[in-house]
Amino acid sequence: MTLHEQMTELARRARAAAQALTRLAAEEKNRCLLAMADRIEAEADRIRRANEEDLAEGEKAGLSKALLDRLLLNEKRIAGMARGLREVAALPDPVGRLIEERTRPNGLRLRKTAVPIGVIVIIYESRPNVTADAAGLCFKAGNATILRGGKEAIRSNRVLTDILVEAGKSASPRFPEGAVQLVSTVDRAAIPALLSLTDCVDLCIPRGGEGLIRAVTECSRVPVIKHYKGVCMMYIDGKADREMGVRLAVNAKCQRPGVCNAIETLLVDRALAAEFLPQAAAALWERGVELRADAEALAILRAAAERLPGAKLVPAREQDWSNEYLDLILNVKTVGGVDEAIAHINRYGSHHSDAIVTRDEAAAQKFLNEVDSAAVYWNASTRFTDGGEFGMGAEIGISTDKIGARGPMGLEELTAYKWLCFGEGQERA
Repeated sequence: MTLHEQMTELARRARAAAQALTRLAAEEKNRCLLAMADRIEAEADRIRRANEEDLAEGEKAGLSKALLDRLLLNEKRIAGMARGLREVAALPDPVGRLIEERTRPNGLRLRKTAVPIGVIVIIYESRPNVTADAAGLCFKAGNATILRGGKEAIRSNRVLTDILVEAGKSASPRFPEGAVQLVSTVDRAAIPALLSLTDCVDLCIPRGGEGLIRAVTECSRVPVIKHYKGVCMMYIDGKADREMGVRLAVNAKCQRPGVCNAIETLLVDRALAAEFLPQAAAALWERGVELRADAEALAILRAAAERLPGAKLVPAREQDWSNEYLDLILNVKTVGGVDEAIAHINRYGSHHSDAIVTRDEAAAQKFLNEVDSAAVYWNASTRFTDGGEFGMGAEIGISTDKIGARGPMGLEELTAYKWLCFGEGQERA
């Protein structure tokens, strides 16, 4: 069987499963999800063994620390997958949700109602926890899922997919064959082959680095929801609480630097820079952050860097402002107020997540209104851009598109809609 034939068979099974999923009641779907969560916890040792093999191979292959961190499935992350599935089970079923209702002058009644999208392909790198998150969310929303993880996580993904399917079948005899499937080959040609099947596949959601997402978008013949990268920024306004600003900058950069909602640039109002920058830099340097500063910030920080052995301070280059480091590297730039901060973010950012720290409500409202990003924060860390943190349960991904889903994508974003029309013999004149 050729690769194209393999992908066609996979997609046809998914299409049949999507049709069968429309017949599952919410209670039945929830029972399957809870069984999946229980089985993940019960099979934690099996999951860790497979993951340890992936990590060992990743180290041999020279994966970066950021990618190895994404690949890791420790006790906390395994528990997080189970918790995410239970949270999804506890959420209202989005299928059948009434979006809009109207009655026309001729008596025709119209209901706009949420329905499953159908067959969704999830393409992702490194993070094997996406296997459980994506499958759980898609299943609750009535969609069949085809998972295509990276070769670096193939053992972890295989074990997790097997566990999810085994648990679903044990919880319901009506769990459809093909509801959750993994592309088992690591051949890259599988992706364009799968994404050419417009009769069977309805949507693709890629998660990973910019290179992966651009490659998927360019080869796909089915719609793609995506974000290319997370160049997130935080602006410390002249009327900011300095201690809060330091805490939030450290959290947004250091809490987990290898993720798309970590900040890559810290913008500081010139009015506050001389007082704020040395304090913030000291806290960041303590955590091993390299600062890449513009000329003005560099002049302010040079003396502080000389007093602290190991402090990393270098001049910023033009290309740095649009860089996604996914590492302990942070750009620092002084600006002349909120307007200049907004202009910088809208020019160099990726429209993902950006924040302002200030006690000035007028400045905050201006920032919230004019920064063109999927999530914009006032006095909070950008690290909250996440489906779980937004109360959606486990997320399927984050979109910076303006058509369709935007920001964290949960259950509602995994549905389409159709119009149900109720008449009593009306004819159009």
